[in-house]
Order: sequence, then structure tokens, then C-alpha cells
Amino acid sequence: MKVYADKEIWFATGSQHLYGPETLAQVAEQSQGIARLLDEADAVPARIVWKPVLTDSDAIRRLALDATSDDACIGVIAWMHTFSPAKMWIAGLEALGKPLLHLHTQANVELPWDTIDFDFMNLNQAAHGDREFGYIAARLGVPRKIVVGHASSPDVQRKVGTWVRAAAGWDAAHHLRLARFGDNMRNVAVTEGDKTEAEVRFGVAVNTWGVNDLVAAVEEVADADVDRLVAEYEEAYDVVPELRKGGERHDSLRYGARQELALEALLGSLGATAFTTTFEDLGALRQLPGLAVQRLMSKGFGFGAEGDWKTAVLVRVAKVMGQGLPGGASLMEDYTYHLTPGEEKILGAHMLEICPSLTTSRPSLEIHPLGIGGKEDPVRLVFNTDPGPGLVVAMSDMRDRFRLTANVVDLVEHPPLPHLPVARAVWRPAPDLATSAEAWLMAGAAHHTVLTTQVGVDVFTDFARMARTELLVIDESTTARRFADELRWNQVWFHLAQGF
Repeated sequence: MKVYADKEIWFATGSQHLYGPETLAQVAEQSQGIARLLDEADAVPARIVWKPVLTDSDAIRRLALDATSDDACIGVIAWMHTFSPAKMWIAGLEALGKPLLHLHTQANVELPWDTIDFDFMNLNQAAHGDREFGYIAARLGVPRKIVVGHASSPDVQRKVGTWVRAAAGWDAAHHLRLARFGDNMRNVAVTEGDKTEAEVRFGVAVNTWGVNDLVAAVEEVADADVDRLVAEYEEAYDVVPELRKGGERHDSLRYGARQELALEALLGSLGATAFTTTFEDLGALRQLPGLAVQRLMSKGFGFGAEGDWKTAVLVRVAKVMGQGLPGGASLMEDYTYHLTPGEEKILGAHMLEICPSLTTSRPSLEIHPLGIGGKEDPVRLVFNTDPGPGLVVAMSDMRDRFRLTANVVDLVEHPPLPHLPVARAVWRPAPDLATSAEAWLMAGAAHHTVLTTQVGVDVFTDFARMARTELLVIDESTTARRFADELRWNQVWFHLAQGF
């Protein structure tokens, strides 16, 4: 079963009538074989659907229009088996509204040196047929991923699978409705952003509902449903005695359960897969939602704190792109540093809202005071994230464009934190803390991020290409000087691109 079982990647093969029906029949047979290799690959998480060989501009344009309008199709793979004159592709490429991967492959792995003749050469022309296609795609400025190699290669299948995950994220963004309960935290700059431009660029619909809508939903939750969910908590987590049935603060846990049930029901009624809250606008809510947010993120919802809808988008997209892979994705925030020379690390956390998908340990369900917001003490899950590779990504609105900034990190074990009653992560950023932080600050990247331990830079690179959005990467090869140069080059490019 494919991870994205209800999604399809269409496999389009280019040729022309010049070669005659016998050759075209061979082209069709061999292209079906290539499509089958990809469809059967474990690394490719969506179905590869072969389409009849394309030999003229009308057929190409029709396939592009059909792919664009078909909700099941999240991307198109194009391969020029023979020579497909590229002027035939102009109308189709301009009409295509789905992500494109150019697969530069051929039917055979080895050349049959002893028997090769010109019939073989006529049939197997991808070496220059794909160059013709590459030219027209470059001339039209079509964003695309290029993968080179035989479809049986694990490396090729991995690269195709990476692109498919990015395409699934792109598709999720275009179906993403985000509900903001309250506005952004007052006087904060980086959580602001152009919601109209976000819908133009990413397809995301960001709108606001009053916190009283959530308050009303909380009041409508049935006691029997709360009973059921509280029993689920006690089965899944180490619930502290004061929150258990009969404990002096059990009612606080029940209220946390009401918030979860109300939020999930309200988001479902709105068709929303991401949301935000803010501690400055809680109305008649008794607690800032903590446990509820953590649990909803673990179910695949995107979330941003303090009204940060851009991070909520990233969390949702990262969760979709990482579907079926070990690890998780969550809202994260760089909080404080360990600056011992040679041991520099970052401690990341948030007030309450870190997703338990980042741990394989059994979280503790606790209640503690929260020094802001002026409400009752909120319930929350407390845990350490699992060690291993990760990626933190932020989205910033730079006025003329959105900017994604990504930092490769290594999550590490750390000493106990007995007086820090929140979920937390500790990581070493690449290439080192000083370079990473300098580059992050130069980029104007946000303090709220998505931390993913499921997908890496390559998936976000493909996603950014699909979105025609700037992506800055901080990794082992980063130096402050080169990063500053990249910022200057990007500034020039994106200003010029506004007129393209």
C-alpha cells in the first residue's frame, strides 16, 4: 500500500509520428516498463500512472489540462523516450499547473554493443530527446526537478520519491484551510505576514474565527466523550496522580480533554487542517490549550503559537511530506544556548505545544503554572525528543517575497531537566552554533520553526522549487561569507524576477 494511496503521479512519454506505428508500439511497451519500475519501488510513496505516448501538441496540451484539473494527480513525470520536437510541448508546459519532474533515463541499462544498429538508435534516443525537452523547459522557465539514471537504480527511485513527497506537500498546501483563533501576539513582527500573498504563492487559505467560537464548542462537548478521552490519556501517558480520577486537579485534565474534542470538531466543521492560538486572546477559555494542541499535531494538524500562521503552514506541510516515515514534526522555538566551548548546543521548547511525534518514549501528562495569559494552570505532555538527525525550517515574510530558511541539526541526548516542565529538544546546529546563528540572523529567519525528523533538505528544496520560493540552507558547507553573498544574489534575483 502506497503512503499516498489516493494520489497519483502521471507518467508522460514523449515521441513523434515520424518513427511509424511499430516503433511507437515499442516506445509504449518500454515506457510502461519504466513506469512500472517506479510504481513498484518502495521509495516512491504514490502510484505512478502511465499515460499513452504523446506525439503531438494537442495531446500534450490535453494531458496537461487533465492533470491540472484532476485532484488525484499531484505531479507529472516527463520522459522523452525518442526525439519529441519541443515546440509541441510549449502549450502543454504553459498549461500545466502541477509539479513537473524531468526523468532523464532510457529503457536499457547497458548498450548491446555486438548487435546495436540504427533501428536501435532510432528507438532509444533519450540522450538527445531529453535535451530538446530540457531546452524548451528552460526557455519557458518551468520549475522542475531533473533526475538522471535508470529507473531501476535505488538512487533514482529515492530522488523520485523525495520529489513525490514534496509534491504531496504542495498538494496539501493547496487544500489547506487554516483557522486563526485570535490574532498575532501584540507588537511581534516576525509572526505577521501577507495572507493574500500566501494564498497566491502556496494555495493556503488563512482566515480568523473568534475565540468565542471555540469557547462555544468547548461548552457543547458531552461528558461521556470527555470520560472516553480521559481514559485514553491514562492508557497512553504517565498521568501524574493529581490529574487522575479522584485527584485534586482531575477537573483540569477533563477541561483539557474538552478543549481537544472541541478543537477537533470545530476544525473538522471548517475543513481546516491547521490552526493557531494566542495566550493574549483566550476569552472565556479556562486554559491556554496545551495538551489539545500537542495531540492534534500528533494527528497531522499544523499549528503555530501566538497567531503564527506561517509556522502552522510549515508544520502541516512537513507532516504530510513525512507521512509514513519514522520520526515526526512539530512547532519548535529556539529558546536558549549551551555555550561551553566545543559543546555548543541549542535548547528548543515552547510554553506547552511540542508534538509527541518527536519521541518514542512515553510522555508524562502533567499540570504546572504558566506565568503569562492570566488563566488556570494548563495541562501538557512533558518529554524529551529522540536523538538523531533533524531539520529546522522557518518562513519569513520579506515584504516582496516569502523566504524559507532551513538549518540541518543533530538532536542529542542531554542532562535531566527536572525543573523545566515542558517538552523539549536539544540539538547541535550545522556547521556550528556560531555560524548557524549568524547566518540565521542575517537571513531574518523566525524564532518559530518546524522541527522535522522525517524529511531533510532535499524534500524542502523540491517544495521550494515548486512554490518558486526562496530557500536558504545552513548546513555543513555553510560559511558566513558565502551565506552573505547568497543573500545579496537572491535579493537581486527576486527583485528582477518580479518583472519576469
